[in-house]
Formats: sequence, C-alpha cells, structure tokens
Amino acid sequence: MEQHYKLDRVKELAGGDDDFVKALAEAFLEEVPEDAQRLKAAVAEKDFFTTYQAAHKMKPTVDLFELGVLQDLIDVQDWGKFEKSDEDVSDKLQLVLSAVELAVAEIKSDFNL
Repeated sequence: MEQHYKLDRVKELAGGDDDFVKALAEAFLEEVPEDAQRLKAAVAEKDFFTTYQAAHKMKPTVDLFELGVLQDLIDVQDWGKFEKSDEDVSDKLQLVLSAVELAVAEIKSDFNL
C-alpha cells in the first residue's frame, strides 16, 4: 500500500473521514487516467494549448496524491504554455504517464475499486 502514491495529504484534507478518502481515490481514478491520455495525445500532436490545459488540470491531484512527478508535469505544462517547440519533453511525459499508471493500479487494489 502507498508505494506509488501517498495518502498523507489526502487524509489530512479528509480530517479522518475514510469515506471522503475513498471518494478522492475514486475521483483520482475517474479523472487522472483520462487527463493523462489527453496529455499524451496532445504532446504527440504538438498541440501546445491542450498540453498546457491537461497538465494544468492534473497538477493539483498529482500533488495531492504525491506521485513524485510534479516537477516533470510542470515541465510538460510549461512546454505547452510557452510553446517550446525546440524542446523534447517526451522523457518527462513518460515519467508522468508511468507514475499515473502505477498509482492507478495501486489505488484500485488498495481501495478494491
């Protein structure tokens, strides 16, 4: 449990309400994988605006669950925001996508979802 994510901030936010912790985990599973796929497609298409939007939307949740790739996600977001077409963010994107994938699998298992 909690190898690829941390619940410390989530539990602090929930104030001891285990149902709320589970609801946040469910929200993570509903939102983040979809946003990650959107981000992956946007980077592949060099769609800077969508890259920025998707990364920006993911940031608070990635931070809350402490996936350990917040700075990489910010770098991808900034690539889109500042249209850094001369830079390659594929390595950072892959780190983010892998972290999301591992966290999703673990959260599903930990919460029986």
